[in-house]
Amino acid sequence: MTDTMLVQGRELTAADLQLIRDFLVERPEWGRTRLSEELCRRWDWRNARGRFKDMAARTLLLKLERAGLIELPERRRPSQNGFRNRHLPFVDHGTEPIRSGLRDLRPLTVSVVEPGSEDLRLFNCLLSRYHYLGHRNTVGENIRYLARDRTGRPVGCALFGSTAWKCAARDSFIGWDRRTREMNLGFLTNNTRFLVLPWVEVPHLASHLLACLARRIRADWQRKYGHPVYALETFVDRSRFRGTCYRAANWRHLGATTGRTRNDRQNCICAPVKDVYLYPLVRDLRRELGV
Repeated sequence: MTDTMLVQGRELTAADLQLIRDFLVERPEWGRTRLSEELCRRWDWRNARGRFKDMAARTLLLKLERAGLIELPERRRPSQNGFRNRHLPFVDHGTEPIRSGLRDLRPLTVSVVEPGSEDLRLFNCLLSRYHYLGHRNTVGENIRYLARDRTGRPVGCALFGSTAWKCAARDSFIGWDRRTREMNLGFLTNNTRFLVLPWVEVPHLASHLLACLARRIRADWQRKYGHPVYALETFVDRSRFRGTCYRAANWRHLGATTGRTRNDRQNCICAPVKDVYLYPLVRDLRRELGV
């Protein structure tokens, strides 16, 4: 390998790679979790809140294995992520039709969904039952929001999580090179789920909720993770939706995906073509992202 390479936002030297290989040889009893934890300690690899970046270290190890640079030990147990949200418990909620003007619902309350709360159970239930993609476990930095009307009735929810590793339309708009992208990708977040509940028929509600989220997410992200986000992105399946609410909320349409997934290394996986939207949260996005 070259003297250094960038993996998972971290500069990896030949000495770092040799350290991993030495661990694999000298500590055959270690599983993948133990290995990633030890790397975080050895490198003092922490996030902005001072917590070890264990999940980032695990992803780094997987990328090195896929590149043929190391061979990880076999998994000791199946990954739990595929099972965690298959049987989410039902949470009682009203489904009476809500048909009115937006002003009749205001003021809306948009709140961060806290871990272990009743709102989290309701949030999971609503997304899994009513979003066309369902709801899977979220890995990495993320924030969940639940929106209620003036009487406390749930009307919608949104999930923001890890941004796409690569996106030609977005990357061209920002103008960053690979190294700058990998170093600054954590300052973007992806609106991976957005749902107005199906019994809620209120004109302009969706774009109003998006505007509310855009106004507060930087502060919420800073509070939770100790660093800001500078832009929001999302991908809209053009075979299902026209992206009207995003356009109405002043998100920028940047283009479309190619119909491939991040795992499509041999051009054989077909995925729906999606429109790419971006919402800058700062005036000079490119400067904030190091371009």
